[in-house]
Amino acid sequence: MARQTFWKGYLKLSLVTASVSLTPATTESNKVRFHVLNRQTKNRVESRYVDSVTHKPVDDRDQVKAYPRGEDDYVLLEDEEIEEVGQESTRTIDIDSFVPRGSIDWIWYDKPHFLAPEDKVGVEAFCVIREAMKANDVVGIARLVLYRRERAVLLEPQGKGIILWTLRYGDEVREPLAEIDYKAKIDSKLLTLMKQLVKEETKDWSPTMVQDPIQKRLKSMIRGKQKSLKQVAPAKKPPPVESTGNVINIMDALKKSLAEGGGKPR
Repeated sequence: MARQTFWKGYLKLSLVTASVSLTPATTESNKVRFHVLNRQTKNRVESRYVDSVTHKPVDDRDQVKAYPRGEDDYVLLEDEEIEEVGQESTRTIDIDSFVPRGSIDWIWYDKPHFLAPEDKVGVEAFCVIREAMKANDVVGIARLVLYRRERAVLLEPQGKGIILWTLRYGDEVREPLAEIDYKAKIDSKLLTLMKQLVKEETKDWSPTMVQDPIQKRLKSMIRGKQKSLKQVAPAKKPPPVESTGNVINIMDALKKSLAEGGGKPR
């Protein structure tokens, strides 16, 4: 199945520019999803915003974002005001710095995307940037507006392409646990046995190791229910209406008319 490109723009390093496209490296299209129905009518149920006090529906034009300042006290913010604070949604990934590869801890990595040249003209520039990062063993840092938010992104050369990772914001990453005693002494015999156990349980990586068993069981259950449902018999076609004798074939009628009128004066 062809992957859908959801972003197109330019990769830029100093004066070198390449036309590129972004494609998400992961997907949730195979995840089992459900609709909420009215059990009685089997119609889909819609969710709507209602006033928490009057319980009446609120029109879109009357909905406004608000920041809580105190109890029942809010600062109202219009959509236009929020958009003005954000970075302009440019279509350029401008690499402004590099850091040593591996210097950013895994916890900062958010979503991976495939970055690829969009046309033949940009292939050479794209490859030069990729190989230069490989040669210096570094990754690039840039900023980009994705998913309606300004994000820091990391560009990591991989094989013939580049992986673009969105990075988590600073206030999203927590400090590591401090309760663990990292200086605790370990029994050497216990460590030897544990090493042996780890070695015996080591095997080659396979995507089957991270399959979702819940999704598999859900799909199996759904298939079983589909088979158990009685097939709805197609509606029978109404029987053809029998002729009452009043409808006469046009050709027969014409022949009969000519035969009856033969030899008669006009």
